[in-house]
Amino acid sequence: MHVLVVEDERDTAESLVLGLRRHGYEAAAAGTGAQALKAYSDTDLILLDLELPDIDGLEVCRHIREACDTPIIAFTDRGTELDRVLGLQAGSDDCLDKPYGFRELIARIDAVMRRARQTRLPTEAPVERGPLRIDTAMREVWLDGRRIETSRKEFDLLYCLASNPGLVITRRRLMSEIWGDPMHHYPEGSQISRTIDTHVSTLRRKLGSSAWIRTVRGVGFTFGQAAPSS
Repeated sequence: MHVLVVEDERDTAESLVLGLRRHGYEAAAAGTGAQALKAYSDTDLILLDLELPDIDGLEVCRHIREACDTPIIAFTDRGTELDRVLGLQAGSDDCLDKPYGFRELIARIDAVMRRARQTRLPTEAPVERGPLRIDTAMREVWLDGRRIETSRKEFDLLYCLASNPGLVITRRRLMSEIWGDPMHHYPEGSQISRTIDTHVSTLRRKLGSSAWIRTVRGVGFTFGQAAPSS
């Protein structure tokens, strides 16, 4: 597996590349956002420092996510909840505060890559709920025969809810399975929990009704079904 390390501090980048190679990964480094945008297409995983000297790391993350679904683990120096939220909203699959332990990083890499492999498996049958059809092989959402454009996270969120009808999916489970953050509990109303609310709101708008995704206050969300359009 080829890993691209995007880090402007030379010593940090070299140490991380060496450590990854010792664990059996092929690893290379990019010191700027511009270099990263030229090199990411041939990689299996991107380790992205959000503090870059030329291009804002969040913009680099957004650009990569718009172009492909290569897993991204972001790093932030500030260590605040808001910075982690911004990293996740920009499209990263996980976000770590610096400094971090190398063993934790390896565990996070394993978890992110495991989720990515599961996501890419085209073995599940399409999920059909009334006029809504979720094609897992093509990662497409259709409503009344019309394709609904969704981001990667929006698709994963809708699929998670629709494939578990009648169940209340907790915020903690959604953060773990979709945003790759199993380490913390984020109560309703916190910054990082609100990123889920943002994606739910966007999905409701795209699907044309809030009835598709129902909020269970203080717990999470459950899949509903909108009334047929007349």
